[in-house]
Order: sequence, then C-alpha cells, then structure tokens
Amino acid sequence: YLDDVYPNRPHAAVLDIYDVERIEVLRGPQGTLYGRNTIGGAIKYVTKRLADVPSLTLRGSYGSYNQADGVASGSVPLWDGKVKLGGAIARLSRDGFGTNLTTGEENYNKDIWAGRGTLEIEPSSDAFFRVTGDYTHDRTNARGGHRLIPGLVSRIPVLANVFDTRGGLNSPRQDVVAWGITGFGEVHPADWLTFRSITSYRQDDSATPIDFDALPAVDVDVPAFYNNNQFSQEIQFLVETGGFNGLIGAYYLDAGSRTVFDVRLPGTVTALTFVNVRTDTVAVFGGFTYDLNDIFSVSAGGRYTWDNRRSQIQRNVFLGASPFFGGTTNPIVRQTDFRGTLNFKQFTPRVSVSFKPNANNTLYASYAEGFKGGGFDPRGVGTAAPDLNGNGRGGALGDQDDIFNFLSFDPEDVRTYEIGYKASLFDRRLNIAFSAFHSDYRNVQIPGSVGIVVGGIQTFAGITTNAGLAQIRGIEFEGNALLAKNFGTPGGRVNLAWTVGYLDAKYKSYIDSRGLQVANRRAVQNTPDWTASATLGYDVPINDGSLNLGATVSYRGDSQQFEIPTAMLDQPGFALFDANAVWTINKTFSVGLHGRNLFDKRYIAAGYNFLSQNADTGVFNRNAAGNFISTLGADGVLTAYYGNPRQVTLTAQVKF
Repeated sequence: YLDDVYPNRPHAAVLDIYDVERIEVLRGPQGTLYGRNTIGGAIKYVTKRLADVPSLTLRGSYGSYNQADGVASGSVPLWDGKVKLGGAIARLSRDGFGTNLTTGEENYNKDIWAGRGTLEIEPSSDAFFRVTGDYTHDRTNARGGHRLIPGLVSRIPVLANVFDTRGGLNSPRQDVVAWGITGFGEVHPADWLTFRSITSYRQDDSATPIDFDALPAVDVDVPAFYNNNQFSQEIQFLVETGGFNGLIGAYYLDAGSRTVFDVRLPGTVTALTFVNVRTDTVAVFGGFTYDLNDIFSVSAGGRYTWDNRRSQIQRNVFLGASPFFGGTTNPIVRQTDFRGTLNFKQFTPRVSVSFKPNANNTLYASYAEGFKGGGFDPRGVGTAAPDLNGNGRGGALGDQDDIFNFLSFDPEDVRTYEIGYKASLFDRRLNIAFSAFHSDYRNVQIPGSVGIVVGGIQTFAGITTNAGLAQIRGIEFEGNALLAKNFGTPGGRVNLAWTVGYLDAKYKSYIDSRGLQVANRRAVQNTPDWTASATLGYDVPINDGSLNLGATVSYRGDSQQFEIPTAMLDQPGFALFDANAVWTINKTFSVGLHGRNLFDKRYIAAGYNFLSQNADTGVFNRNAAGNFISTLGADGVLTAYYGNPRQVTLTAQVKF
C-alpha cells in the first residue's frame, strides 16, 4: 500500500523519493480494517505530513558502478499554515553491473526520473485534506539473464560474469511510465467519530523485451507491452468511545490491464498473446475491539468481498512478427479466441483475544481467514484444452465449455491460527516478540508455463492450476536489546536487533497433469525453511550531532524456484553482510557511508527453465547423445537473474 492505496498491478513504484514516516508490516490475512483483501500480509508505506515551517531537503549519493542519486524535497505553508504545498523530484542512475555483449548496452543499470507533488489543507483541527500526485519514468535497460548451460545447438559457451548476457532482443526499447493521483480526506464530526475518504486513480504503460534464451539469435524472444489502469474508492467510519473502538468501511476497485506479447521461436514462428482483463471489486468490512478491563480485550471483524473478472484472450500464430511488433502478415493459426467472466464472493472473518497482565507483557491469540480471487490464465492455449465434459470435442474443435474450464482457475483461501507474546523487560532494555502460526491453504494457485506442441507447432503456454491443499507452519522471534549505556563515552549506546524465522511449508494434496498425487514430491516455491538477521549498532553523541555505526548480517535458507527441483537454478542458503556509518553533524548536515553485500556474494533471485525434466525428481531428461532436451526453442533455456553485487555508496544530506 502506498498511502492507503493498493496498486493492483505495480509495474512501476519508486519509493526512494517519498518522505516515509513509517513502514507497517502486517502479517497474515488482512482486510477487516482497510482496502483490498490480502491473503498473506500487507506492507504499508505511510508518508509524512508536510512541515509547519518552510523546509527543504537535498540528498545526494555517489557510489559503486557510478551510482548517482539526487533527491530534492521541500514544502511551504500558506495562509497561517492552513494550506501547505510540497514536492519532491528524484534522479536515480547507475551503470550496469555487466554488459550485453551482443547489443553493447549496460546490463543491470538504472535510469529513472521521478517526482511527487502534495497539497494539504487543514482548515481546523477537525478536518484534514490532502491531494498527492506522483510520476515515474524508468528508462532502465531490459535486464538480460545469465545462461547456465551452453547452447544445445549453437554450443555457445557459458559466460564467466553472471551479470553479462548475450541476448539479442532490444526492441521495443524498455520504457516504463507510471503516474497516479490520490485524494485523502478526514473529518471529525464528533469526539468519538472520524470519517475518512480515500480516492485514487493510477496508470502505467510499459514496453519491455525479454530474451529468455539470452543468445544473439531468435530462439525464445518475447517483446511485450503492458498497460494498466485502476480507480479505487474507500470510505471508513472510525468509532472510539470508552473501552470500545472500531471501524466500518467500504471499498471499490475498478481495474483494467492489457497485455500484448510475441513469443518468437526458431523458423520465424511467432505466437501472439493479446489479453484484456477487467477486475471489479466491492467489499464491506469492519473490525471492533472491546476492552473488558485493563487486562483483557477481545476483537472481532469480518469482510464480505464481491469480485468480478472479465477476460478477453486471443492467441494467434504468425510467420514473422505480429502486427503489434511490426509484422504485416495475417495469422496462420488461431489457438485461442476466448471471452469469459467469473464472479466470486466470500466472507472472511477475524477474531483475536489479548491478555495484558501489566504494561510490559502481552499475550495474544488470533484466527483469520483470507482469500485471493480466481481468474483465467492469460497465456493459456485454448486449442490444447482436453475433452473435459466428455462430449468428444475438446478445445481443438472449439468447445467453449472445455476452453472455459481449461483456462480458468479457482480462488485460493486460507485459515490462519496465531499465538504470540510481546514483552519489554529489564527496564525496557530488552524488547522481544514471539509468534507461532499455522495456516491451512485450499486451492493454492500455482502459476507456471511450459513449451508444448499444438497442431505440429512448438509454442509457449501458461499452466496456472490449483493445488488442492497446503500447510504452512512457522515461528518468528524478533527483538531489540540495549547492550550497553555510556559505552566508550557519555551517551554512547550499543544495541543489538535480531529476527529469526522458521517455516515448515508443504503440500498436503497436489494432483498433477497425469492425475497422480504428488504432494510429497512438490515444494512450496521460494520458501526457505530458515531466515535470520542480526544488526549490531553503536550510537554516540558528538557535539551538536551524533555518529551511528551499524553492521547487519542476514541469512536466507535453501529455496526452490519452482515446485519441482531445478538443478543449477535453485538457490542454496546464503548470507549477506551490510554496514553503515552515518555522521549527523547537526540539524542541517549529515553524511553517510553505506555498504551492501560487502562480501560480494553471488545469489540467484529468479530464473527461467524450459528443459525437459522428470516430473517427480526434477532431474533433466537427456537424449541418446546425452544432451539436455529443450521444450521451447532450439538452444534450451536455463537462465538465471542475480541479486546485486557489492555496492558502496557515500551519501550527503542538507536540511533547511
């Protein structure tokens, strides 16, 4: 959420320029108190209100790979402070971590301009209104992947530098423009009542080339356009009287997305996918808390959501590029010509109890439900639909019922139980929070894509499906300890902050395309068992300012990119080390030195695989000559994208 607004498809969001007051991390199903229903959690960025006095902040950074960032933000009050104007502009740039050896362009670079404007009106202490607008233009080069295997036909070898690439697709040039406007109003008609209104419109348009095979020749090349827009309206009534407080609200979202992309394969065969999706959502929600006494309180809430999704999906095969990307010929095959509508409605409750024996200790327990609406796989191939209704036709013969059932997927829902303990101990020198949770998922949505042959033509298809049941259990422990006061010098403080998380995630029921139960042979993707971090910090006052030194180590355990193990692409556990030194000279000036991934760890963040695998073990299948077998393209796709290497940045800030 950006200032209470949920981006339905956030293709572009630059948060660096916002004056963030706080970041709220809410875990588990959400939706009884605001906005869109959320099945797994929410991250809310809350920006600061404009200052009561004229202000200007200038921040500049320079670092590794010629990183050069500049941010200017300021505000001015008018008419005795009842009206305030503010704005920010940012320029974020960096050379690439590597090079595209085919096009000569930098790879993993950054090239962004962004801006934000704010108007606040506060006619009295009982009313506040704010209008904000933001704009982002991202001309960063398309990120090229690193091949993990030599070309199966071309025999082009693997590159030594994981940030280099050989992808030859550079049209359309990557270009992302995103903007939005939000109106927020809050009035207090009575001491016990608050009314809020949140209105927003957002739009983004993207052009991007994706070279899956990361080779100069056309093998699996995907030029794409994405166009998204959304309008949302939310109202809230907040009540607070005595030991009772609560909220009643309503939410509406009207969102549209258009996706157009070619999948270009050897022999000039191109599969065009054209998709229009409209999403309409209406919800009413509420949450209420009652303090039985100073020790016990109970909370209850619920949400009723109505989702409507309308999809238009066209899939045509061309010789050469499609008309959207410069082609002039007519399609030789139409694989999908589909329009469908799905409606979902669901009630999701939430209840909790808390026990607070004193000001420093709290125990709580909660139960919550959440859901995520279903839809249609926009990359599905209608003619590949089997005869699901038993009438002897199937999608290849145009049976619309079979195509509907083949392309659609069901909503996903979850029931989550959580218990926890929070405490401030030893005169608040030690703060800890412990929680344990158990979540039961049903109809888990599993996105995916494969290479298939339809009508003798090799092509690409989406295979979004529902796994029957999954279970995720876990514990989380976090804390902050003041290890020493007046350490080294009067006022010097040493702090230690840490987090530890453990997840036991597994499928309980998973029927694959063969009709077999494979739950014990599938993993929940991108879900490591263990995660942990620790930050050691030292703060010391220096004249009118202070010096802050900090070091952080973070660990992420083994994780799989997909449900089936994928050798070379799955990421073993790894740790990253960061460090910071910030000298706040006084209220006006500060400088900082920041290091990220200081040990220069190489780790895979994402990837693609279009090699034939054993459906149970994930072992790559090989032909008689011992070579990998490609399921899409000739040279094979096993391509990885890596997290950022070591970066060191010097930052200076001036505040007036």
